[in-house]
Amino acid sequence: MQIMPKSPKYQLKSLEQELTIGERIAKIRKQQGLTQKVLAKKIGVKQYLISDYERGRIRLYDEMVARFALALNVSADKILGISSKTGETEEIPLRLSKRIQKIQLLPASKQKRLLASIDDTLKANLLP
Repeated sequence: MQIMPKSPKYQLKSLEQELTIGERIAKIRKQQGLTQKVLAKKIGVKQYLISDYERGRIRLYDEMVARFALALNVSADKILGISSKTGETEEIPLRLSKRIQKIQLLPASKQKRLLASIDDTLKANLLP
């Protein structure tokens, strides 16, 4: 009697192989209109290190992946090239990304009021 392998309970996420991690960081940074110098300041490193990471001269370790993800306001999966479905993209338009960054600078109480206002507007204007 031959035992058939069970189908996997969980599907592995596909990896975007077109770009290296460094190339993805550079692409995301440029989409957000950030310079290497500005990104370096947000992360707390020197500009030349950003260049080295983007060119693949230095390998990223886990803390740096997290720092890049937080500074660029994307998931670590995005930095690593992991998507939940083949071909799925979660590109955020530059206009929206810049607004999100500005909102994050507001005090928590003002963020809460602004988000409530956005939610109300969306509920009023979106079809069920």
